[in-house]
Amino acid sequence: MKLFRTLILTILIALPAAAGAKDGPERLDVIPHPNSVEYGKGHFKAAGAIFNCETGIDERSLAAIRDFSEKMTYVSGYTSTVAVPGGSLRKAVENGKIKGFVYLIENAMEPEEYSIEVTGRNCIVRAADFNGFLYATQTLKQLVDASVFGEKVDPSQKFLIPCMKISDKPRFAYRGLHLDCSRHFFPVEEVMRVLDIMALYKLNRFHWHLTDDQGWRIEIKKYPRLTSVGAFRAGTMIEGDKTRFDGVRHGGYYTQDQIREVVSHAASLGIEVIPEIDLPGHMSAAIAAYPGLSCHDDPMEVPMTWGVFERTLCPGKDATFTFLEDVFTEILDLFPYEYYHIGGDECPKTEWKDCPDCQARIKALGLKSDGHASAEAYLQNYVTSRMQAFLEEHGHKIIGWDEILEGELEEGATVMSWRGTAGGEKASGMGFDVIMTPVEYCYFDQIQAAEGEPFGYGPLTIEKVYSYNPLEGLDEGQQKHILGVQANLWSEYIPDSAHLEYMLLPRLCAMSEVQWCEPEVKEWERFHSALTGKSFRIFKNLGYNFRNKEN
Repeated sequence: MKLFRTLILTILIALPAAAGAKDGPERLDVIPHPNSVEYGKGHFKAAGAIFNCETGIDERSLAAIRDFSEKMTYVSGYTSTVAVPGGSLRKAVENGKIKGFVYLIENAMEPEEYSIEVTGRNCIVRAADFNGFLYATQTLKQLVDASVFGEKVDPSQKFLIPCMKISDKPRFAYRGLHLDCSRHFFPVEEVMRVLDIMALYKLNRFHWHLTDDQGWRIEIKKYPRLTSVGAFRAGTMIEGDKTRFDGVRHGGYYTQDQIREVVSHAASLGIEVIPEIDLPGHMSAAIAAYPGLSCHDDPMEVPMTWGVFERTLCPGKDATFTFLEDVFTEILDLFPYEYYHIGGDECPKTEWKDCPDCQARIKALGLKSDGHASAEAYLQNYVTSRMQAFLEEHGHKIIGWDEILEGELEEGATVMSWRGTAGGEKASGMGFDVIMTPVEYCYFDQIQAAEGEPFGYGPLTIEKVYSYNPLEGLDEGQQKHILGVQANLWSEYIPDSAHLEYMLLPRLCAMSEVQWCEPEVKEWERFHSALTGKSFRIFKNLGYNFRNKEN
């Protein structure tokens, strides 16, 4: 018996050593990290490999695969081609007749799921849809080398992929990034660059904040003054001082053709674009263009300061709803996806209390103040409900900031929880779908460290972003209503593209693991090593401005 126990103990001690007896890596420099990895022995030579694609793979996937093939050809100096062999590619692989990359359709897989099996002979990718093939390809690019993202030939690299098996799919279906183009306008080219880096790190929703007090950014042909007047302001307050202004006229807007261009580019990257028309508050730019939309007709200018403004759309006037429905009607064909964001945040109701039209509407609807909310709060619910019904008639759902929970909210609305996590907890408990974006973890307009940063508030460190668990404290029923997580990039103190990229990177990488990885897969030291060891090189090769510090 003693000999038996000794033998068992010897085996147990040897197991960890045996488990590590492989010539593959101990961990991958891939962000977001795959949710399941099994390491093998040996390597697959990617340089010069043929990309074999199964018949039936869609054109967008083929385009992504061709892009990878062309990049490999360029940086390695060895020609890679894309082939769609006739007959059964699967059988050819099984019979050892195919060598190289192999892309196979696996209909049993879930949306966005993929697998990669790497042997010394083949690198086999399986997925059921475009996003799955795209994300597998993005993972492979990171596995090969950061030089794949550059513009220089690098013959010194061996371009070897370690043998392994990856099974991967996202934790959350909604993985978003919000960009405020109202406070400061960013050109189409920069919006495209934001989309590109989102796709690399497997984000799939772009929340485009197109209207606010300081600028209206989308062309509406029926209301030309929205852009001729509302898209420009005479100057901008300096830092946080509302008594100092730079005196520089600022503005710009996106034509409908430019919007189509952005939406098309996003689609090629597996990203859905969600437009935001913020209402009924944060409408100063629209009111500057059309003063009659407010409770009184007094002229005003597009504000040069930040904050919350008392003047809002007037929900007592029928003309207000005609305007809103006209605006949404004109953009319905520009944004073909499920969600439209209607704002609903930070809407003072002071003017509504003294407005004859608003009070007449309150009386006609039978709205009354109670212990739960004021009559004016219920009037905002009416605005939300009316716009929700209009968009639902056209096949769309609404998202609103968590203030839309105040009063009553119609079934089918989705709540974006920004004032902490309480709004998400409340909404999910009531049965509403939720997108978590609490300011303490997700607001990337905050500076990244307490010292040595550009002007702003905060800080929000990358470690704090990485630590976020969107389901913490929620019961099983609530968790089912959490669609996902989003980072928000407001632009009050972000005046140009270089500053925007600096605030976004590298925190976007931390957010991508919050959105994609199961909790047990997240590990700060592994992530930090991958970030500074490879993603920093990727940023440099792609020409992004980023915070190039390890902490």
